[in-house]
Amino acid sequence: MPCQIPVYISIGSNIEREHCVRAALDALAAWFGELDISPVYESEAVGFDGSPFLNLVVGVRTSLSVEELSRKFKQLEVENGRRPEAKKYSARTLDLDILTYGEAVGRVDGVELPRGEILKNAFVLRPLADLVPTAKHPICRKSYFELWQAYSTGQKLWPVDFIWQGRAISRAVC
Repeated sequence: MPCQIPVYISIGSNIEREHCVRAALDALAAWFGELDISPVYESEAVGFDGSPFLNLVVGVRTSLSVEELSRKFKQLEVENGRRPEAKKYSARTLDLDILTYGEAVGRVDGVELPRGEILKNAFVLRPLADLVPTAKHPICRKSYFELWQAYSTGQKLWPVDFIWQGRAISRAVC
């Protein structure tokens, strides 16, 4: 059996949010089987004025290469209405990004690993810290929990109720 690499993937959407996030989870489960899923957060758009996003992080184990994963994710985005020619900072139906691929560091198959957004954006770091708090960032070697505790950019996000395949993925905090 080929080596199964742990991969963490961020999912975001601010157009048809619930539908698109569920479609992404359905596709990932069909491709990889059991998923490790963080709570789902709502966050303000970063880099442009737009509707709030839903964001989460999913962990999978796979023998696919970074290139194969990227290709599958881009196709899934397009199938869910994302326009490849759209501006980088704009509304989107679905955005999937490889955050980490095992312990890979540097440019792999055109993808920078680990993804820089882990250290820059609350909507990536917080769900990653929830999902794997003791795992260490491949470059700075601090745990995601430690990184979240030290995080201070002022980006706002809040947990939301989210149900997928009949199970509660996350709950809003009252």
